[in-house]
Amino acid sequence: MNKGRYGQHGGQYMPEVVMEEMKKIEKTFYECIEDESFIKEYKDLLKNYVNRPSLLYYAKNISEDLGGAKVYLKREDLNHTGAHKINNVIGQALIAKKLGKTRLIAETGAGQHGVATATIAALFGMECEIFMGKEDTDRQALNVYRMKLLGAKVNAVREGTETLKDAVNATIRELAGRFDDTFYVLGSAVGPHPYPAMVKYFQSVISKEAKKQILEVEGKLPKAVLACVGGGSNAIGMFADFIEEKDVRLIGCEAAGLGIETGKHAATITTGEVGIFHGMKSYFVQDSQGQIAPVYSISAGLDYPGIGPEHSYLHETKRAEYVPVTDEESVQAFEYLAKKEGIICAVESSFALSKALEIAKEYRPEDSIIVCLSGRGDKDVAAIARYRGENIDE
Repeated sequence: MNKGRYGQHGGQYMPEVVMEEMKKIEKTFYECIEDESFIKEYKDLLKNYVNRPSLLYYAKNISEDLGGAKVYLKREDLNHTGAHKINNVIGQALIAKKLGKTRLIAETGAGQHGVATATIAALFGMECEIFMGKEDTDRQALNVYRMKLLGAKVNAVREGTETLKDAVNATIRELAGRFDDTFYVLGSAVGPHPYPAMVKYFQSVISKEAKKQILEVEGKLPKAVLACVGGGSNAIGMFADFIEEKDVRLIGCEAAGLGIETGKHAATITTGEVGIFHGMKSYFVQDSQGQIAPVYSISAGLDYPGIGPEHSYLHETKRAEYVPVTDEESVQAFEYLAKKEGIICAVESSFALSKALEIAKEYRPEDSIIVCLSGRGDKDVAAIARYRGENIDE
């Protein structure tokens, strides 16, 4: 597979003015991952700042209640800043330093990527500016305050649907106007090459750890690994080290919103078509004229009309399964996990958990499955309460 291409997907579909910057980032990325001192610094930060390796937790109560496979949770929610996003942000920020940049910019939906970027900017003494859809700043107000507390400037984007797609547009425009000191820290496995490759590389720590941990406790590989999918960063990290293990099912769970039939969803693989957007060729939710269509999810982190190009490739080659999960199904899983295991996960993660609860019953008690808990649920508690008709102050 050529660098930057995943079958027909991927590529670098960017204006000429941005291409030179992409080439610099690509060259520096591949140099860095061959540089022992870079890798040592990256791994040291993962261990001593992020608190890796993250736990592989056996959800005993859930497993016994379901009566099927043992359910394990890869606890990315226990990372510093509370999500998997920090794994990738540290790597990209180190590359930014190699390039001599002093300012980080980023887009964010649920706010976790923005918090992670603001955190590392503070740690490295860099300027930071975050772009976030106005709709998302309202439903993720706690994370907006966290970013400001960490010293970042937060721009509420008032365009389009005022969600993640529009935040990405604004961040690309900002980059195009200021290359001299600015690096775009892209949060998901999307965008022009080398971003999908970088995100996979830095997030692959999730599956490398999970494979080692499950072999230590079970002595064999799991029957399936599952993760939620918007752009797909935690999913490609959870899949990465299992892609060549053909007997392990890879399952990505995308946002079916109020139901596929309602049109109010963000189920890209289920309903999308191949197109070009945000610098990449991949599947996108489109209208009858081929324009990017508005999408919806209760989860700000999954409220994106496209999916990373490698996921599109894994779908077309049938190596991975991508299934729709509704808001209601995800909220039921969110509540079930809290009551059964005492864990309040991000609402994004509960999309994957919902499917895991369904398929666990297909297997025997000596089998196992792993769900990536991509983040913690503090940010979502008020939203879930409102969804259930309770008004609480954040």
